Amino acid sequence: MTRSVQVGGVAIGGGAPVSIQSMTNTDTRNVEATLSQIRALAAAGCQIVRVSVYDEECAEAVKPLCAQSPVPLVADIHFNHKLAIRAVENGIAKVRINPGNIGSSERVRELADCLKAHQVPVRVGVNSGSLEAQLLSRYGGPTPEALVESALGHARLLEKCGFYDIVLSMKASNVPDTVKAARLASQRCDYPLHIGVTEAGTPGMGSIKSAIGIGALLLDGIGDTVRVSLTGDPVNEVYAAKDILKAVGLRREGIDIVSCPTCGRTCIPVEAIAKQVEEATKSVTVPLKVAVMGCIVNGIGEGREADIGIAGGHDGGMLFKKGQAPKAVKGDLANALIEEIFRMIGEKA
Repeated sequence: MTRSVQVGGVAIGGGAPVSIQSMTNTDTRNVEATLSQIRALAAAGCQIVRVSVYDEECAEAVKPLCAQSPVPLVADIHFNHKLAIRAVENGIAKVRINPGNIGSSERVRELADCLKAHQVPVRVGVNSGSLEAQLLSRYGGPTPEALVESALGHARLLEKCGFYDIVLSMKASNVPDTVKAARLASQRCDYPLHIGVTEAGTPGMGSIKSAIGIGALLLDGIGDTVRVSLTGDPVNEVYAAKDILKAVGLRREGIDIVSCPTCGRTCIPVEAIAKQVEEATKSVTVPLKVAVMGCIVNGIGEGREADIGIAGGHDGGMLFKKGQAPKAVKGDLANALIEEIFRMIGEKA
């Protein structure tokens, strides 16, 4: 088991549930726009949000952002340890930094002393695109071994200052290196690990890369907090992360839709119904398994593990609930299923 690190009210490591993170892509200096995105991320299920802090104005914006944010905020810092210190003084819950790029050991100690005084943890984040020149030379490139050596070397800088509230991340833009680096780190230290595939791409291929990389590690029992890095609206990162956690069995809340791939016997528009149900229930937190099946030949049998579902027929469909006899339905099958889903949710509540 990894050590426990507290980020505001969210625990990372120490057996705590795997938490979901994301990052704003607004100008941090625009407090209203950034706060709006933070709230949207939180509403989608994000538990920790990171913001870029790259100048003094950003560092000052941290104060109103932290005061109004519904979730703990992390300051993303590069090169300037003074910005990290100011963000901590302004209420930030965690700092993401690479201690190796902020200068002398005196600067590292100054930052560590500030972090200790305010009980704020740090993530040592190492990416394949920002490795030190000497490690690139020694390992012949940004290999998994080089990523881990960099992360542990930076952690040692903080340890020498008596600071141990550390989370590590080693990310590459390709899945095999990312997975291997996290596995190596988990063997060499007990710091909590932040996992994800960096610069994964758009929600299509990026989600696939992330699911494979993050999913493989989580199934190994590796990873204490996750970020799915996707180009575009960061809210999509949160939905993808939730789906990954549900797929590997680490979360049960929310609707889990199973739908058949369809075949020549398909009698209803399975894809359209499944998408309509998915959209209508996106914000539901009650755990419920929902099946959308194309025919009644195998549909009811294949969907028997679901709490509720619909199987297509020639003139309508058969609505089935666990423990009850199926009943025929006609008309708008998607709406019929959605109504029954929310009726079940009401009964559970």
